[in-house]
Amino acid sequence: MRDESGAVIRLEDYRPTDYLIDRAELDIRLDRHATRILAKLHLRANPAGRPAVPLVLDGDELRLVSLAIDDVPASPQAFEASPERLVVHAPPAQPFTLTIETETDPTANTKLMGLYRSGSAYCTQCEAEGFRRITYFLDRPDVLCVFTTRIEADRQEAPVLLGNGNPVAAGEAGGGRHFAIWHDPFPKPCYLFAIVGGRLDKVADRFTTMSGRAVDVAVYVEPGKAADATYALDALKRSMAWDERVFGREYDLDVFNVVAVSDFNMGAMENKGLNIFNDKYVLASAETATDADYANIEAIIAHEYFHNWTGNRITCRDWFQLCLKEGLTVFRDQEFSADERSRAVKRIADVRVLRAQQFAEDSGPLAHPVRPRQYREINNFYTATVYEKGAEVIRMLRTLIGDDAFRRGMDLYFDRYDGTAATIEEFVACFAEASGRDLGHFAQWYEQAGTPTVNARGHYDAEAKTYRLALTQVTPPTPGQPEKAPQVIPIRLGLVGGSGAEIALSPAATAGHMPGVFVLDGPSATLTFTNVPEKPVPSLLRGFSAPVRLEIDLDEDELLVLFRYDSDAFNQWQSAQTVATRAILRAVGAGTPPAPDRRMADALRHFLSMRAGSDPAFAAQVLALPTEADIAREIGHDVDPDAVHRARQLVKVELGAALAAELAELYSQLSSREPYVPDAAGAGRRALRNACLDLFAAGRPAEGEDLAMRQFRDADNMTDRFAALGVLSHLPGAARETALAEFSERFRNNALVLDKWFSLQAMIPEPETLERLRGLMRHPAFSMGNPNRVRSLIGSFAMANLTQFNRADGAGYDFVADMVLALDARNPQVAARLLTAFRTWKMLEPRRRAEAEKALRRVAGTPGLSPDVADISGRSLS
Repeated sequence: MRDESGAVIRLEDYRPTDYLIDRAELDIRLDRHATRILAKLHLRANPAGRPAVPLVLDGDELRLVSLAIDDVPASPQAFEASPERLVVHAPPAQPFTLTIETETDPTANTKLMGLYRSGSAYCTQCEAEGFRRITYFLDRPDVLCVFTTRIEADRQEAPVLLGNGNPVAAGEAGGGRHFAIWHDPFPKPCYLFAIVGGRLDKVADRFTTMSGRAVDVAVYVEPGKAADATYALDALKRSMAWDERVFGREYDLDVFNVVAVSDFNMGAMENKGLNIFNDKYVLASAETATDADYANIEAIIAHEYFHNWTGNRITCRDWFQLCLKEGLTVFRDQEFSADERSRAVKRIADVRVLRAQQFAEDSGPLAHPVRPRQYREINNFYTATVYEKGAEVIRMLRTLIGDDAFRRGMDLYFDRYDGTAATIEEFVACFAEASGRDLGHFAQWYEQAGTPTVNARGHYDAEAKTYRLALTQVTPPTPGQPEKAPQVIPIRLGLVGGSGAEIALSPAATAGHMPGVFVLDGPSATLTFTNVPEKPVPSLLRGFSAPVRLEIDLDEDELLVLFRYDSDAFNQWQSAQTVATRAILRAVGAGTPPAPDRRMADALRHFLSMRAGSDPAFAAQVLALPTEADIAREIGHDVDPDAVHRARQLVKVELGAALAAELAELYSQLSSREPYVPDAAGAGRRALRNACLDLFAAGRPAEGEDLAMRQFRDADNMTDRFAALGVLSHLPGAARETALAEFSERFRNNALVLDKWFSLQAMIPEPETLERLRGLMRHPAFSMGNPNRVRSLIGSFAMANLTQFNRADGAGYDFVADMVLALDARNPQVAARLLTAFRTWKMLEPRRRAEAEKALRRVAGTPGLSPDVADISGRSLS
């Protein structure tokens, strides 16, 4: 369905393909510059398609060597071939075979789509439309076929040959070459095809499924790195067991392989039985990986494995249904991580990501529904809206119908659509059937862009002992959707008394809904609670039950009641965040340090005394102030990033000074001589200790610098060492430069660790950072050809350094625009993703807004842009 002209592809134009491919037999002869692919496709006319029409196969930069129809060489008049398309004018009416020979140069493939080289290995990336760069094919997700793949290579260069499915044969091919044959019995779309060939080490084990089948599981890595893959292997086995336990899903092949490569556009890819990963999300050791790295590895290993059922066994009919596999699988990996670690902390972390990425996307020119109705370049719709908001829609669905009905709906979906390419409508219908509820209005979440705002106003009648809560909702206009309808918003709620007691909810207030949940499905509603003995403080959106903004008329005393007493951990955290946000906003408005607010410091002091020991991971989240991006989003228009940075720093300094004694004491208490273990308990203690260091250093910079330097040099793990370096990076002076130099020297041979070093320096909020950045681009470890290096240095600057990317003189915008244009010809996907840093440009103050627009127009006006970058620049300016 790709259109190189950049034409709009619309959901309403979907029609089934005219031909089906039942089987594909591939013979791939790997060569660094001239890989030959012989593809024998078994085709037939699709009864649901148009009869007797030409067969049109997709290609992308392909060179056709030969073509045969039913094993007879095709005459030149029978077909028309170009690098982008192969047309067979009059295919046979009966089932037939098409044998296509193509040639490709993996080494020259810098787009990292299709077949390419990563280091010394051959690997593939076919989602969304990369298979057409290997051979001509019906490259769309609703064409499911059974693949058998023969891979041949030089044995010295590529002793390991991996493919989808199960290994069925291997042997010598003569001339120092060898082969392996892989067969996948499960029909799949070609975006799930994969091969790997190279010199690789592995860690391996065996997993026994719930029915007693033995599955060989392995993680393949570059030579010498096998020891760093053991955690990933363990996470894989835990994921397999969890999916059996929670969703009843058993693995279906004899082997499951993961391969880590160093050149990868994405995080990972769920190819059937052969997951290919960015090595950032596989390799870990105490010396090189932080607790956050371990958690990410665990989550992404789980995500890709869970795709085996939600994405592979049941795939999506077309790319408009992408959220059907991605939103659902993000929800599943979030639930896995919540079960493996702290559910409350995981929920807070997920909402932080949602607000930082998806809320920003929803409020700007790149806003789109969870299921878009149209696109120009599908690669640009692997977004926070499709993934994270898509997961929130699944979560709301479970909240609406309850856990039992949700599980019945999932089981029905698996049973009914296994082996097919499904749609959102078919998915939602399973839950409607399982719950007996009409979910037609709820499904609007898939169609309507924008973040709703829920406004809540309460009134207590002391004489009648009633509490009335008035709720309204509104969703702002987004591109292409000027008018908005009310959404179905499940609001999990409670009432908290002034002394901290939970007040029972009168049944009538939430009648017809799940216990403790009110569903706002119109523009407004009023709830009346009876037998309320005292004026309550409402606790709304518990667990962040819907992806909305909440405006509520609570003063700071009421917020502090929730912070001290709310039984919902998320809202306890949220109330502290709201108090801090208000303090920072006051400082932004005043431009001077706010008057000291002892209530906030006293509340935190009391909280730490009560909770730091029992739940350090949660306490660390509470100590973390709202980010500059959070504050900018609250302001919403005419944002001055420098003013936001100054105000947040003022509040942080004040809070750090007020709590200095407590922070120092807690930091000391949390010190440990125990060996590093990457478990949730240890990670929580380290998170709180490092949060104490960060806040203490803000309030007492001289002492904080000494403490951070000692921790940096004495640390026995990357979490503590890098946290200390992070604190030092915000304290200008000789200590910072010394620590940065020592870090780079210690890890000079580890590219993934140097990515952390690049990223940290790119985020220093100082005017000199841009020149520092230019210097780091000349560092021998940096390469514009490696997506991880680009993301760590240039991406961190553009996405996470609000003051310097948004410099008033426009230099930050110009730099990023230059990088986008430099990357575009080489790797359009990475270039387009970098350009999304401009997604919030319209909410800046006028001078910066003008500079950002100028940079965007320069990019948009450059001749010869890729469809990827042309699409992002065009929509950003719309």
